[in-house]
Formats: sequence, C-alpha cells, structure tokens
Amino acid sequence: MSNTPIPLCSLKTDHVGVIHSLLGGHVLTSRLATLGFTPGTQLTMVQNYGWGPLIVQVRDTRIALGRGEANKIRVTSATPSA
Repeated sequence: MSNTPIPLCSLKTDHVGVIHSLLGGHVLTSRLATLGFTPGTQLTMVQNYGWGPLIVQVRDTRIALGRGEANKIRVTSATPSA
C-alpha cells in the first residue's frame, strides 16, 4: 500500500504497519514511547471494530488504546500479515 502516514485507528484488523511518528504533547508521546510505540517499530492491528478501543500488538505485547490515542500515532507500509 501507500507509504503516506495514516492514523493508527485507520489500520484494519490483521494488517501490519510501521510507526512513522507520534503526535501530541510530551506527556502523551512519552507514555506511548514507554509502551513501545517508537518510530520504526512494526505493529499488527489485532482488533479494530471502527468504534471503541482497539488492540494492537507491539513488540510481542498486546496493548489496548483508545481512539484518541490511536489517532495520534501515524503508521506507514500497511500490508496484510502472513
């Protein structure tokens, strides 16, 4: 797919992406980095119903995020996982 960064909440279930950037203030970006969301890291969308929280797998850990948080994470190279 495209290499244009999209919000994480736009990634479909079972697709993988690479974190491009984190938006937001210092507190949010620091919290996300502590959870493993750092630029260049691959992640897999485990659950995304299009509403409510979503679940992503980052660094062998499943993490639930609210849509507001997920909207501030930009990802690229979204492709179906094998």
